Amino acid sequence: MKALNFTNQFNQIKKATYLGITFLGLAFQTNAQEAKTTKAHFGLIYPLSTNGTHAPLDTNNLSIHLLAGISSVEKGFSYAGLSNVVRNESYGVQIAGFSNHIGKQTNGALFAGFLNTYRSAKGSQFAGFANLAQKNVEGAQFAGFINTTGGDMKGVQFAGFSNIARNISASQFAGFMNVAKDVNGSQFAGFINIAKKVKGAQVAGFINIAETSDNPIGIINIIKNGEKSIAATIDESQTSMLTFRSGGKNMYGIIGVGYNLKNKDEVYAFEAGLGAHFFKSKYFRLNMELTQTILESFEKGEYFKGTFRLLPAVKVAPWLEIFGGPSINFVSTNTVEGKALHPESDDLVIRTWNRKNSDFKQSLHIGYQAGLQFVF
Repeated sequence: MKALNFTNQFNQIKKATYLGITFLGLAFQTNAQEAKTTKAHFGLIYPLSTNGTHAPLDTNNLSIHLLAGISSVEKGFSYAGLSNVVRNESYGVQIAGFSNHIGKQTNGALFAGFLNTYRSAKGSQFAGFANLAQKNVEGAQFAGFINTTGGDMKGVQFAGFSNIARNISASQFAGFMNVAKDVNGSQFAGFINIAKKVKGAQVAGFINIAETSDNPIGIINIIKNGEKSIAATIDESQTSMLTFRSGGKNMYGIIGVGYNLKNKDEVYAFEAGLGAHFFKSKYFRLNMELTQTILESFEKGEYFKGTFRLLPAVKVAPWLEIFGGPSINFVSTNTVEGKALHPESDDLVIRTWNRKNSDFKQSLHIGYQAGLQFVF
């Protein structure tokens, strides 16, 4: 997958960043020295500090540096205006204006204005841009752009753009994309979720991809052990649609295009929505759908219809299903043809009203949809 290349690139950035800053500090070390533990370490930047050139070998309980500090182990609180570099483990809290770099495991919390890099973690990591872990993480990751975990994630990932992990025991929340192998929780993304097995829900603004996911909530859902179908339908306003339905055992998405047979101008139809299966048996099931339909002439005027429908479905063959049922519809339109589709005199219209200070007319009416779909 493309996401794997994305992960590899960030792993390279992670290693290069850590090694570069670490070796920059070690370059000032003139000879081998024995490690020691100090109570406090203060300085400007290595080696201009109270630990001097010995700093990369020292274990500290407190470290404060105006720009950047380096140490072997941090057992308490450390702060740097630019970067903290810890060659081995860290305990407690590390705060840096730009970045924290932990060579082995961090046990506590990391706060960085831009970047946190570490081998593994037990605690939470907060970064303005990215958290990059080589191995397992136990805790939570919060990043303005991306979280990557080379191993398993036992916690929650929150990112403005993307989360990448191997196996995750909780959930992923991203503004654009989540990538994982097995998810013992749920995935929430603004655009796309990618996983192998998901035990919870996959919620995406557009597409979900998985081998196993019973509850994907997205317009398009490519689930290996799920269901996909092409359906031809018609409704009470004589709008015929060709739709693609895709999803898992319980939930599915709907996207389609069509043509209105009554109108002369607003004839091009587009539909998107979500659906769920209930009362499933070998030959029958009840489908519940919530959709949004628009009719367009690609000129002036708008027609929007929100629909809730219940569609009993009968499977006449393993690959063919016939369905039809009632719907309740809310319409908002400012076109002549749109208003004519649902006049007040129509027995199916429950109520009509005009929006204040607008030429839009709104109506609530009862309708129907019927069709057949080819399942694959």
